[in-house]
Amino acid sequence: MKINEIFYSIQGEGRWSGSQNIFIRTTGCNLRCSFCDTKYAYDDGTEISIEKIMKTISKYKCKYVCLTGGEPLTQDETINLIDALIKKKYNICLETNGSINIEKICGKKSLMISLDIKCPSSKMHKKMNISNIKKLGKNDQLKFVIKDKKDYDYAKKIISRYKLVCPVFFQPVYGTNPKFLAEWILKDKLNVKLGLQIHKIIWGNKRGV
Repeated sequence: MKINEIFYSIQGEGRWSGSQNIFIRTTGCNLRCSFCDTKYAYDDGTEISIEKIMKTISKYKCKYVCLTGGEPLTQDETINLIDALIKKKYNICLETNGSINIEKICGKKSLMISLDIKCPSSKMHKKMNISNIKKLGKNDQLKFVIKDKKDYDYAKKIISRYKLVCPVFFQPVYGTNPKFLAEWILKDKLNVKLGLQIHKIIWGNKRGV
């Protein structure tokens, strides 16, 4: 697999927020979001065998792994890596950008799918595979990154169409004031969670922490 970086840090988003995680960032992404904060993962990376990846992460005394990108599902080997992690009894979170069918990984033991649905400000919202939402289970999570009211209304409209069984996170684009998003959620009494990227609150945009 082509891997951009492997590091140990605090998970800043979603259900595992605040917990210690091993992060495996894959190289390559099929989208080009306007506010992307990991452009360095588009092309930069090194070919590493799954065996070597497993050996590298074994040095950390942690059984929680976040597979992120880029977009992990652009590489066929990602499924083999997930299976290798499951075999070694890791708990896995796969962060995926919403454009690729997740059917092949649904229902895997010890795997949480973190599905991102892009909003209009990303300029990638028309590339979403919206049917993925129906494939999410109770142990997964759904995320919308929101920049403005147009994004908020777009996300609100989408979640109103589905009977969701997993938590939904509305996360402000980093650098925008989360107060407005919090107030919109409260006003509409939405059954969603406000997600703040606590790793960025701690370290800013510093890479690999």
